[in-house]
Amino acid sequence: MNLDPLISNHVLLSLLAAWVVAQALKLPLEYLRTHRWNWSLLVRAGGMPSSHSALVTATAQAVGLHAGFDSPIFGLAVAIAMIVVYDATGIRRQAGMQAQKINILVDELLSGHPVSDKQLREVLGHTPLEALGGVLLGVVVAQLFWFIWR
Repeated sequence: MNLDPLISNHVLLSLLAAWVVAQALKLPLEYLRTHRWNWSLLVRAGGMPSSHSALVTATAQAVGLHAGFDSPIFGLAVAIAMIVVYDATGIRRQAGMQAQKINILVDELLSGHPVSDKQLREVLGHTPLEALGGVLLGVVVAQLFWFIWR
């Protein structure tokens, strides 16, 4: 299998790097906040910075740098990025807050008589600050890749 097209695709490499860096940054940032290592953050959604926001922003930035900020494909990348960031800070965040409330209700209703101890995932979306962290990270990573391979 010839990997040259994948290796030379700077947009793809930029977005993958932004996603990996965002996921990896969640570990030390969470440790600083809680003084506990939470290795599950490497593969989970939610937390600071938003890997979804970093990925789509790096994609849009890299597309703009490589295809031009006046290209239709850049406009499409920005539109997709806006939808993903909106979803992460809006719909997914609200779903996480609802899961938190449902978990409290279940704990109260079933105290002493647990039917199921499986909790709903409460960290599904992002706060605006977490999304902004991902957006900034995405721009920085794409820009670094642009300077390296230009």
